[in-house]
Amino acid sequence: MLSAAHSSCPVLPSLRRLASAASSARTASPTTQSARRTRRTYATHAEDAFRIPLIDFSKYRNAKSTAEKEQTAQDIVRGFTDVGFIYLNNHGIPQGTVEGAFKQSAEFFKLPIEKKTELAWRDPRANRGFVQVGRERVTQSADAEEIKALRAKAPDYKESMEIGRDWDKAYRNYWPQEADAPAFRRTMLGFFQTCHELHVLVMRSIALGLKLDEAFFDDKIHEQYHNLRLLSYPPIKRQLLSGDGQARAGAHSDYGTLTLLFQDSVGGLEVQNPHTGQFQPATPIPGTIVINAGDLLARWSNDVLRSTLHRVVAPPAKQISETEEITPARQSIAYFCNPNQGAEISCLPTCLVPGSKPKYPPVTTEEYIVGRLQATYV
Repeated sequence: MLSAAHSSCPVLPSLRRLASAASSARTASPTTQSARRTRRTYATHAEDAFRIPLIDFSKYRNAKSTAEKEQTAQDIVRGFTDVGFIYLNNHGIPQGTVEGAFKQSAEFFKLPIEKKTELAWRDPRANRGFVQVGRERVTQSADAEEIKALRAKAPDYKESMEIGRDWDKAYRNYWPQEADAPAFRRTMLGFFQTCHELHVLVMRSIALGLKLDEAFFDDKIHEQYHNLRLLSYPPIKRQLLSGDGQARAGAHSDYGTLTLLFQDSVGGLEVQNPHTGQFQPATPIPGTIVINAGDLLARWSNDVLRSTLHRVVAPPAKQISETEEITPARQSIAYFCNPNQGAEISCLPTCLVPGSKPKYPPVTTEEYIVGRLQATYV
């Protein structure tokens, strides 16, 4: 693991993206390169230069001035610019709160399948309810027929429970009976709100890092048009995951602004190195949240911030016979953060080089996300 502190370089990320990393490496002196290596902290198990930054968010949360906040904000934006992923440490969510959500999630997935299918996911506009193994096939494709073929050939081996804002007048959450899952609803609604509050803080840091007003995104994310996804990856025989294109969750990017991922110790998340195309492990680090930028944040920033492909693969399997192995169960919780439902996502003023044009036309949050979800589910 490399060690380091923060850089105070004021260069706009939009201009940094245009600079060649290789050119920077060639022009930097050995002393400068050494200093860079000792100024930042990374978490990685890869041998090349692709590393997911480990960010101490307490330095932002406890900062006494905007200047102090900007130091962490620049590191966060640099992580999303270079990799698209960060590990967030000292994020402010108590470990007991996370453990409580995991406990309730595990108890829910132990319910009989009949109880869970009563709560089945029905509508991409609502994006709520239980999704059984094989119903979803995440991919980068937006072609419904192509996804249908992928789903038939290599479905995702996971089940999930999708939860949205509970006060929505158009779409309701599907809750198990209290007798079947005591405290489940209360726990998940509290966790939903806790994650939203962290989302607001991280988006404020991103605003500062992009040279915007710290509160720039506040009125564009306050509707809490988010999705809390509980995920269960059941034990599965290794041979069932050995087919072409098969994974516990296929390679994909996320749709919104940010995803907050809470992992158990089993692991399996892999992130694609955008420079080589190779997938590398995002190994669980206790007490941290893995956060990645989504498609809408990438569009908002004119691709200054990366929406990086990632997938979930099988962890090391346990031998159960001379010819067969079985993978362990895995749990995770993903909080998909989105802009407001009707927010127009168009290029931010600080992310456009003078004289150039935005890469993407404006789109609303609902148009983009519902379009992606319609093609993803059977």
